[in-house]
Amino acid sequence: MNLSYDLLPPSLYWMSHIAFAVLMGIAFYTAPWKRFRKSEQLHVFLGSAVILLLVWSLKAGINPGLNYHLLGGTLFALMFGWQFALIGVSLVLCGYIFNSGGEWATFSLNALLMGAIPVLLSSLVLHLAIRHLPHHFFVYVMVNAYFCGGLAMAITVGTAAGLLLGFEAYSFSELVDGYLPFAPFMIFAEGFFTGMLAASMALMRPDWIWTFDEGRYITGK
Repeated sequence: MNLSYDLLPPSLYWMSHIAFAVLMGIAFYTAPWKRFRKSEQLHVFLGSAVILLLVWSLKAGINPGLNYHLLGGTLFALMFGWQFALIGVSLVLCGYIFNSGGEWATFSLNALLMGAIPVLLSSLVLHLAIRHLPHHFFVYVMVNAYFCGGLAMAITVGTAAGLLLGFEAYSFSELVDGYLPFAPFMIFAEGFFTGMLAASMALMRPDWIWTFDEGRYITGK
């Protein structure tokens, strides 16, 4: 994750700029902006972005592109919906690049990798769970938070490894020896913290987690 410019061909970064611009345009156009008429909701959104920026700063890794940190995309998708989740993660990435002196040319690709993939995946899983699974608090927490958080991390890591391997930035042995063995720990950590925080907010501050419908998941209506 956090791919640097010299790892992949420039054409891939240019294509990612176009894809990210289209996706962000859809997010801005369809986002429920009226939610922020309540100042508390805006404060929660901005505060969550600041906290996620601090979490992203706690990363582990040695070689460029071969590092790990918690994503938070699934939690943001559950808290704010996919549009504001994508916008929020993009703001976090802006702050991360600004503070770390990173490469702005890689912004779109990393935003797609660490933002769009977990956010859109989580929104899809939530939609499928609502349609096909029982409307129960346990289902919401275990499937949409614990399971989906870990799945989002797994797919993000797999996509990053696939790009690095496909474009020969690293060999298969380098990825197997220095990157992939740590993936299970991060998958578990992402799922655990997403589930723990989602459950805590659903129980104590349900107004902070927009996708949690008390009528659906508590009373079963």
